[in-house]
Amino acid sequence: MSNASSAPIFRERLVPGAGLLAAAASVGLLVLVILLPVWPTTALVAGVVVAVAGVVWAVVAAPVVEVAGGELRAGRAHIPTTLLGDVTVLASRAERTEALGPQLDARAHVVLVSSVPTAVRVALTDPQDPTPYWIVSTRRPEELAAALATTKAVTPGA
Repeated sequence: MSNASSAPIFRERLVPGAGLLAAAASVGLLVLVILLPVWPTTALVAGVVVAVAGVVWAVVAAPVVEVAGGELRAGRAHIPTTLLGDVTVLASRAERTEALGPQLDARAHVVLVSSVPTAVRVALTDPQDPTPYWIVSTRRPEELAAALATTKAVTPGA
């Protein structure tokens, strides 16, 4: 039973957009150009290695959003779903921008990937936590909201 409860209901790695991946790869091009006049063969190998390493690092370091084991995890932060309240889907870049701009409470926890245009806003119900809500980037906001609703529905005491 522990396997079923710990299996992710929702999981998404917030891989950065093409612009950041291209920037990470372009560091390899820079290494190639710098080393080319001195060591042409080494320059080519080092350039390719640095470009690949930059892209791999950008993907591996990307935050993961997950609902599993009765918890919402967003990046390094996690919270039991029993402490979550209403979930609001921010289904457009304009809604997300409004929530992160004029409406943002400075105490909110934000997991933002700028290339992801949508997000969810999840209210917290823990009276001891000064954080009023989380805003979490996701490319699948409706699925994340449904996963949180499902988890809260099957969690005792929710």
